[in-house]
Amino acid sequence: MLVSAKEMIEKAHEGHYAVGAFNINNMEWTKAILMAAEECKSPVMLGVSEGAGKYMCGYKNVVAMVKEMHDFLGITVPVAVHLDHGSFEGAKACIEAGFTSVMFDGSHYDFEENVEKSKEILALAHSKGISVECEVGGIGGTEDGVTSNGELADPEECGKIAALGVDFLAAGIGNIHGKYPADWKGLNFDRLAEIQKSTAGKPLVLHGGSGIPSDQIAKAISLGVSKINVNTELQLVFADATRKYIEAGKDLEGKGYDPRKLLAPGTKAIQEKVVAMMKEFGSAGKAE
Repeated sequence: MLVSAKEMIEKAHEGHYAVGAFNINNMEWTKAILMAAEECKSPVMLGVSEGAGKYMCGYKNVVAMVKEMHDFLGITVPVAVHLDHGSFEGAKACIEAGFTSVMFDGSHYDFEENVEKSKEILALAHSKGISVECEVGGIGGTEDGVTSNGELADPEECGKIAALGVDFLAAGIGNIHGKYPADWKGLNFDRLAEIQKSTAGKPLVLHGGSGIPSDQIAKAISLGVSKINVNTELQLVFADATRKYIEAGKDLEGKGYDPRKLLAPGTKAIQEKVVAMMKEFGSAGKAE
């Protein structure tokens, strides 16, 4: 069944591993990630950006699709449908639509406004048993039209937001969305340690999980990161596998143009990548 992410993230925090929040964009993405989670016996979060929600014809349609696919595939592991980088209105709409977890990203507001809006989303979501993620400090890059240079989160502000009762907190520590540039300075672990201390051990979230070296992922988890977001890496492997299929002329052989065949290599590539990342994050086998 679809569940709130609260319990799975708390278990990850206690067990010193991380749950992957993999963004979905269509049926193929959803199927591949669900099958990977079942194969690994890993809890999983299906991230949905507001842009992807519109692309998939609305939040209610997303929830209905996930529920039907979850049941049809016989998924037995915990699955959360999570709004990624949600606006104030977007978070409320997803709560109404049946999402089991939402992120309210108020990091671009003045801090006091971020606090007040976070309080309202927390009260509404928690009254329905829905988990909530909030954000302090910007995650670099552009996500659904919101651009940030990746400023470091202020530990004191993180502590104040955490004290509101958020279930897990996203805090900027030098991470970015999209591909990491060659001159990227890496994650700021000193700031991460300060944030974990200021939040009294609240589970933390690492956005921009695509392309971060394994040793940095492991260290981040050891310092309190219990949820890692992945989107770009899946897009890249899907595009690469699809490109190779077409360049090899497979779409011209027999009925290779059938979309079920055309999209199959990319879908398989997503599933394989998610399996590998679940093992890297340490969540494989945690839902057995």
